[in-house]
Amino acid sequence: MAIVKVTDESFEQDVLKSGPPVLVDFWAEWCGPCKQIAPALEQIALELGDKVTIAKVNIEDSPTTPSRYGVRGIPTLMLFKDCQMASMKVGAMPKAKLLEWLAESGVAADASLPGVASA
Repeated sequence: MAIVKVTDESFEQDVLKSGPPVLVDFWAEWCGPCKQIAPALEQIALELGDKVTIAKVNIEDSPTTPSRYGVRGIPTLMLFKDCQMASMKVGAMPKAKLLEWLAESGVAADASLPGVASA
């Protein structure tokens, strides 16, 4: 599944009212660490697309939502489940750590995928 671009206007529908869990990446164009984790998030979107939706909120274009959720540094990653934030991480991390965090949060990886550990 492709990464979903979310705005202040679409956040409620795309994230809070989503069926599957949604991993939201709060980012900005000028943020180096945000660019570093982008390929890992794209891979996770492809590998776990049926278990989690990956969404990106550009804090420059949509400042209201990050403010509402207390985003102070970027990248900030928030996992939303059942209409509320279930977990949060701040800062860039490698794909393996992202997958580990998702697994700890109840979003299990498919063990049949190469390089993906199942929890």
